[in-house]
Amino acid sequence: MPAATTENILTLPRIPRPDADSRFRGVVGVVTAQTFLEGAGFQVRRPFPGIDMGLADPFLLLDHLGAVEYEPGEAKGAPWHPHRGFETVTYIIDGAMEHHDSTGGGGLISDGATQWMTAGAGILHDEVPPEWLVQKGGLFHGVQLWVNLPAAQKWTPPRYQDISSKAVKLLASHDGGTLVRLIAGELAGEEGPGATWTPIAYAHATVSPGARLETPWRRDFNAMAYVLSGEGFAGPERRPIREGQLAIFDNGEALALEASSVQASLTPNLEVLLLGGKPIREPIVFHGPFVMNTRDEIHQAIRDYHSGAMGQIPATRIDFSKLHGDRGGKVTAEHSAN
Repeated sequence: MPAATTENILTLPRIPRPDADSRFRGVVGVVTAQTFLEGAGFQVRRPFPGIDMGLADPFLLLDHLGAVEYEPGEAKGAPWHPHRGFETVTYIIDGAMEHHDSTGGGGLISDGATQWMTAGAGILHDEVPPEWLVQKGGLFHGVQLWVNLPAAQKWTPPRYQDISSKAVKLLASHDGGTLVRLIAGELAGEEGPGATWTPIAYAHATVSPGARLETPWRRDFNAMAYVLSGEGFAGPERRPIREGQLAIFDNGEALALEASSVQASLTPNLEVLLLGGKPIREPIVFHGPFVMNTRDEIHQAIRDYHSGAMGQIPATRIDFSKLHGDRGGKVTAEHSAN
């Protein structure tokens, strides 16, 4: 697993152990991800949607891709498609993925890097394996998270953030038994590199066998933990969790996760995503690649997509202020120099 790491975890900033009087969040439920086919036919495991979305708010969807060992010619991606009203966050742990979008943004995401795409008012993009991975095959493992935007930001112009593995903030648990990669948001006073419209925390923790991660957690955030590989326990009640399962926590000021003392040889640690955010608590209308607040806005998104108002291929630069001001009118666009 070539995600961001360090040669000596003991040199990293430590996450302080929560105060003795802190309330550790209990586990209100454990969800096993369902399996779906997406894009051109690749398999994903998806723990949500499928639960009460009030528990996941501000998150909309989590897709776990792999880990899978592709044979030559097997790797597939998601050809050009639109988005509006939210952000897509693609974190690649093993392997690589190429991204292109209608603003001219994009690049190669590989081995611990994250692509943070704010669709906002609308964008077209694709996500495809690089040609070398298609030809030769190889290991692929990644996650895509959808983060909702509040109504006030749904019409923001698209933006693209390329977060390299070197930019990720590395932290250690108080006892040095857990490596935490903070991708976005704040954790125990430390800040991740990802810039977000919606206040969230997003991290990848590697918990050594038998180790216990205890961390402070914002009281106004919800909290979830998704197991990428390995097995262990969640919460003070030590609720069993394993690969492909999502633990949903109740209220409190601290989180606790523990890795089983014995792990499978191919998955030697408990690898887990930590997710939390400040709920938006606005109406959600979810229609394929569009997430808005009303059905009328969904219908407008479909019309805008079919009229070319969300961008064109090759990339165009769109005047989104006009799109927002007159949602049913014309949109000016000029071809990008890229």
